Amino acid sequence: MIDTHAHLYADAFEHDCPQVIERARQNHVVKILLPNIDSSSVEPMLQLTERNPELFVPMMGLHPCSVKEEYAAQLETVEKLLQERTYCAVGEIGLDFYWDLTYKDQQIKAFHRQLEVAVQMGLPVSIHTRNAFAEAIDIVSQYASEGLRGVFHCFTGTPEEAQKAMDLGFYLGIGGVVTFKNSGLIKTLEAVDLRLTVLETDAPYLAPVPYRGKRNESSYIRLVAERVAEVKRLPLEEVAAITTANARELFNLK
Repeated sequence: MIDTHAHLYADAFEHDCPQVIERARQNHVVKILLPNIDSSSVEPMLQLTERNPELFVPMMGLHPCSVKEEYAAQLETVEKLLQERTYCAVGEIGLDFYWDLTYKDQQIKAFHRQLEVAVQMGLPVSIHTRNAFAEAIDIVSQYASEGLRGVFHCFTGTPEEAQKAMDLGFYLGIGGVVTFKNSGLIKTLEAVDLRLTVLETDAPYLAPVPYRGKRNESSYIRLVAERVAEVKRLPLEEVAAITTANARELFNLK
């Protein structure tokens, strides 16, 4: 399996990252994609990648929650870094209107710019949205004719929202939320075709049941896959094969 979204370079893994990596391998995780947050996360992300190049694949982007007044300078750094080495995607980018709307306009401008860069470089995008799906899908649709592709990471929307994303050729990132009791994501998952889904953990966040509320890690991707298999009434091996092939296709993974 491929964990298409995990922050294993975060401080939460400072003391036991090698053990976390080993558990992931024992649970048949063959690739872990690392989305960037801002300039502070670049160095630890790339160091982790260099220590385990066969396992980790980095992305480069500016997270919407890190968009402040100086966002233009951060975007310059992102664009410079994208020219210096290979990344599998522009991410994690998007819109987050949950915590604070102070920099809403800046978030929108930063999102547009990073989508433009992704189109120019022929890279997919990993999109974060919180309380902002309608705005995000409207912006994404403006670039659909230019070949933009990507994934709505940690997707928790309705079947109708899922269809809007998939109509644009976007994938849905399915994570630990699918294991939560009475999760609305179950109805969405029942309605969609797995051909446009990928698996993720978003570690260290959103751990699946029975670890909900605790630190998440990439080995728990198996619990996500098992729940997806239950919902879709498919063998676990088939879910793993489909979603892994999807991830390889979307992110150009060998």
